[in-house]
Amino acid sequence: MHLKAHGMCSMAGRRGRRCGFMSQERLKILCVSPMPASPPRIGAQARLHGLMTQLARRHDLTAAVLFDDEEFDADVCQQAMQAYCGEVLMVPFRYGRTGLPKRLLQLRSLTSTRSFHRLLFTLPRWQQSLDRLLRARRFDIVNVQFPFFGHCDLRQAPPGEKPPALVIDSHNIEYDLARQYARNGNLVRRLYGEANWRKLRQEELRTYRDGDGVYLCSAEDERRLLNEVPKARTTVIPNAADVEYYQPRRTDPPPDGRTVVFFGVLSYVPNVDGVHHFVKNIWPRVAALHPDARCKIIGGQPPPSLLALAGPRIELTGFVPDLRPYLAAAAAVVVPLRLGGGTRLKVVEAMAMGKAIVSTRLGVEGVEAIPGRDVLVEDEPAAFADAVSRLLTEPSLAARIGRSARRLAVERYAWSGVARALEGFYHRILLEAGS
Repeated sequence: MHLKAHGMCSMAGRRGRRCGFMSQERLKILCVSPMPASPPRIGAQARLHGLMTQLARRHDLTAAVLFDDEEFDADVCQQAMQAYCGEVLMVPFRYGRTGLPKRLLQLRSLTSTRSFHRLLFTLPRWQQSLDRLLRARRFDIVNVQFPFFGHCDLRQAPPGEKPPALVIDSHNIEYDLARQYARNGNLVRRLYGEANWRKLRQEELRTYRDGDGVYLCSAEDERRLLNEVPKARTTVIPNAADVEYYQPRRTDPPPDGRTVVFFGVLSYVPNVDGVHHFVKNIWPRVAALHPDARCKIIGGQPPPSLLALAGPRIELTGFVPDLRPYLAAAAAVVVPLRLGGGTRLKVVEAMAMGKAIVSTRLGVEGVEAIPGRDVLVEDEPAAFADAVSRLLTEPSLAARIGRSARRLAVERYAWSGVARALEGFYHRILLEAGS
């Protein structure tokens, strides 16, 4: 049941006129998520926000979300999501992702057959809230963000009504990401990680098997999933950008010819590893060739290990409410990632801003960019540094690559087109289920 619905509905020729007909049907969609979609501050939220705001133009959306009141302002999130959702159910929940609560839950998971993630998201109050919502009204689709709610009973409907179809948005192959993390750190972390990712794998694959459809961010992740679950009904719904918001503006500062920017949530393991790799293994060569060059690292929640990297030529800005002026002023954007999955929102957002990017192959995985035309791609530290140096030395090259990247973002990575492809996937699932 593998579907390559990679672009807009009109691109899926084999569905012919049927797709256009089905897309006129207004669906009732319940979006279930471990975090609020809006206002978006991190990559996962940006994906939710981008898809949901577009879907809400043609369908009736309800949201059921968990939120940590230490991380999110409930009133702000509720108001932001009510702008496009008919109802927003928010259930408070302390994530326990740091400190003593996390350590205790990790210890508990060592003696359990369940993964840390399954224990974290097994919440009676959450299931009770979902029960009331699902039994009160019928939904055509329950769209679950991440595979962590596979244990929840989501196929419920009012008496006499048909249960909804269950669709999973796999932002990453989570167990594969956990497996990558298990290779890093000290011996205790590696041993714990090895045990946890294997349990997570069993749970995640079971969730994919039980779902009516799974959509993934990249063709690479889709292949990984189909190797494990060959009968899964899948499609690729890539990460995208708000190309009207992220675009060059006359009011923005021009590129300064010396600033190299990395941006992303700095508590995220792949970003932490990527920044360390860049600063230790790549930046010294760039700095030696360009005495006036500066490195700007933008993002919230940096750990002490990253804060310690700050110096006269390396600045950590913390979270910024508007990335656009920072990106506009940058001579180059770097994506030196060595860990991760899916596709990087930072790549498509920087492309939409018309910026020249230097990335590892993993960093641009899932983005159909042509190296040398839309982006520069290098994996070895010396070659990566040389590519950054070229952009600092040749502003015309940076401008040309940036223009090409902007065109690609508008043509292929706008949320409007990506959401249309997701609608086609929903309708295909419902058609095959006999709805």
